[in-house]
Amino acid sequence: MNKVEMAEKLATKCELTKTKALEIVNCIFDTAPGHGIIAVELDAGRSVDIQGFGSFSTKHRAARKGRNPATGETIDIAAKHYPDFRAGKGLKDRVAK
Repeated sequence: MNKVEMAEKLATKCELTKTKALEIVNCIFDTAPGHGIIAVELDAGRSVDIQGFGSFSTKHRAARKGRNPATGETIDIAAKHYPDFRAGKGLKDRVAK
């Protein structure tokens, strides 16, 4: 399912126009700087917890040494933050059926 398909289902379920439903989906999931509720919260270092569904957070990966597989040369890989999602019990139970 992509964002447009999700918006169509949201429009049907909540009796919204497809345009309004797509606007809502984009408001939640957009990744452009300053947009998207989830991305803005993660940028600020906060987590997003959705009861029964799961939680979005950021994790830190420390700097490390790596190896270029083509040349065998040792390279430095910079530290970085990355997004993480942990499914909640409700979602895990639903999928496990």
